[in-house]
Amino acid sequence: MEFKLNPFKNLRRRPTLAGLALFFSVLGPGIITSNVDNDAGGITTYSIAGAHFGYDLLWTLIPITIALIVVQEMSARMGVVTGKGLADLIRETFGVKPTVVLLIGLIAANLGTTAAEFAGVAASMEIFGVSKYISVPIAAALVWFVIVKSSYKSIEKIFLLLSAFYFTYIISGMLLNPNWGYVLGEAITPRISSSHDYLYMLIGVIGTTITPWMQFYLQSSVVEKGIKVSDYRYTKWDVYVGSLITDIVSFFIIFTCAATIYASGMRIESAEDAARALFPLAGRYSAWLFALGLLNASIFAASVLPLSTSYFLCEGMGWDSGLNKRFWDAPQFYILYTLLIVIGAAIILMPGAPLLTIMVLAQVVNGSLLPFVLVFMLFLINNKKIMGTYINSRVFNIIAWSTTAILSVLTTALVLTTLFPRLGL
Repeated sequence: MEFKLNPFKNLRRRPTLAGLALFFSVLGPGIITSNVDNDAGGITTYSIAGAHFGYDLLWTLIPITIALIVVQEMSARMGVVTGKGLADLIRETFGVKPTVVLLIGLIAANLGTTAAEFAGVAASMEIFGVSKYISVPIAAALVWFVIVKSSYKSIEKIFLLLSAFYFTYIISGMLLNPNWGYVLGEAITPRISSSHDYLYMLIGVIGTTITPWMQFYLQSSVVEKGIKVSDYRYTKWDVYVGSLITDIVSFFIIFTCAATIYASGMRIESAEDAARALFPLAGRYSAWLFALGLLNASIFAASVLPLSTSYFLCEGMGWDSGLNKRFWDAPQFYILYTLLIVIGAAIILMPGAPLLTIMVLAQVVNGSLLPFVLVFMLFLINNKKIMGTYINSRVFNIIAWSTTAILSVLTTALVLTTLFPRLGL
């Protein structure tokens, strides 16, 4: 018997209080992982997409959501069925060498991305007149204290609360009172341009959706949460809801910048520029909400990215890991987390730090690793010795392999256009 993906399978069943209680008990990993993907870099990408191209890239969010659901569902399913993290499964199935290569690349990419998250903290607080030499150390200390001193259950509640703050982007867009009929019409109308700038941004928007760290973090958090196979149907909905919410937020970021900045003919280069531009264009309340959304996203991602790194390194090396363990029960896990927080914050506080170079290199490494991670996942999830009856169905394999192929081509193109912009890809 093969696993069959059918998100509408249980819609005819009337929800019960017990069913709702079970759903809320497993809620978390899918929603948290998807929302963290809208980090400082993602918000910057969506802001520039809306500010430079108007509504032309809104349609991409439809296939993006489908791709996100496909990949995240496989990660969650492997975690529930095997009770092991992705790095564990890769090491046990493919050996130490490929695992070590992946770990080195992921550590380098995640360190650069963590630094970018603290840059987002600095940028958002500078809008409110707070120096980075105050905001970044406070944010780093707060993030470290909450993660190291709390249990997984407590941290998950905090992360879900931070996920809720993404609605500031929805509210910011709603304050513009747009013609929704026109906007939704634009969102379902594919628009393709052969210009280099458009193609580069198209690749960037799609490429920021699925990153290697997401698969490791989601599977590890599902394992640590201890979700049973019998309750997996609720975890699937956690993944579906998380994917949908995160791309609705992305929709409003693009829309807000398109309806204001693009319409005014202004140019921006970052999410901070977008927030500042909104003050005269959309009003201070909309601009403040946009800036607060950037601050929340940056702190959220600065918490989760190092955590993801600690999970997959410890799993790959066979060390104890997990937020439910005390510091001295899993010293490698917590020491690595501490180092990533300290180094990431310190980079931003260095005068003249090459932040743009760091962000570009992190993007290149992530883009280079993603195809390998996706291929590993597909071989693992179709291995009956590992997954039993929960392997992919033939139809789902077609969807999953097609998604992997498309994402691999796009991320490869993103790497090439980043390293060699004059190629005109």
